[in-house]
Amino acid sequence: MVDFYTLCAGALLAIAGSASAQSAADKTAAAAAEQQFAQTLAHDHGLAARDILATLAKARYQQSVIDAITRPAEAKPWKDYRPIFVTERRIADGTAFYRANAALLKRTETAFGVPAELIVTILGVETNYGRVTGHYRVLDALTTLAFYYPPRQDFFRSELAQLFLLYSPSFPYPADELMGSYAGAMGWGQFMPSSVAHFARDGDGDGKVDLWNSLPDVCASVANYFVAHGWQKGGAVALRAHVAATARVIAPAGLEPTYPVQQLAEWGYTTDAKSDPMTPATLITLEGPDGPETWVTFENFYAISRYNKSPLYSLAVYQLSQAIAAEVAAEPAAP
Repeated sequence: MVDFYTLCAGALLAIAGSASAQSAADKTAAAAAEQQFAQTLAHDHGLAARDILATLAKARYQQSVIDAITRPAEAKPWKDYRPIFVTERRIADGTAFYRANAALLKRTETAFGVPAELIVTILGVETNYGRVTGHYRVLDALTTLAFYYPPRQDFFRSELAQLFLLYSPSFPYPADELMGSYAGAMGWGQFMPSSVAHFARDGDGDGKVDLWNSLPDVCASVANYFVAHGWQKGGAVALRAHVAATARVIAPAGLEPTYPVQQLAEWGYTTDAKSDPMTPATLITLEGPDGPETWVTFENFYAISRYNKSPLYSLAVYQLSQAIAAEVAAEPAAP
């Protein structure tokens, strides 16, 4: 949960961002930073600094980008988060999408080992199956954040640099024409430029990666993202834990699985499933409708969290994917 001081800091950053947007000194500093950015990118990657600066000159500062990224997220407990995330509409939409694209999804699952229902869920959650991929020019969003948002300027300058490096025969889209989210994420799967560079795949074999219009490319890219982040074919994701009254209290530092299942069992955390006792796992405890819920989570849960670090997001994605899979299995698609 976001504490009071974090909320205040976010509000102050938003106010500061609004003020700095009108500051001549701020614009001067940004211009100098752009010059240095262009020189460094040109030196490191053999590009022409004048071409980089010409593209940056096309970028437009977007105050709404600063407003969006500094707006404090509303923290919800699991008992409130899940009903908003795992809805009948999302299950129905996911089931329909799965059935309409079953052959492609199963081919992708076979090739990558990532369940079709997980791919479907990510595409539905991130962009409602390509309907909402973002209305900002990626160049505008990343330039605004790279040079007018000091708290994360290093990250966004890195992503902006990667945007310039993406242009190639396999990704033949000018940087100033790409559209995405306020943070610069693109396509059905909402890939940042670095993710496009490292994980995007040509799924239809046409020699290009199109994350907006080629569903084979979209599905292969999302599946490859999970594989690259440690997805284990057939592995467990999350299991509800039985917590003994005498269970040892532990507070894992993150979502990476670091405790053998056997160790967790000895500490008082067991599940109904049989697992290799040496399988790495960890624990999360969430506020459920009937009190605390403790879950044993595995490497595949951690892989989902690499899409969004929130444990609520990861668990909701998993449960939604399971609901979609159950619906698909319960009623075969019409001939």
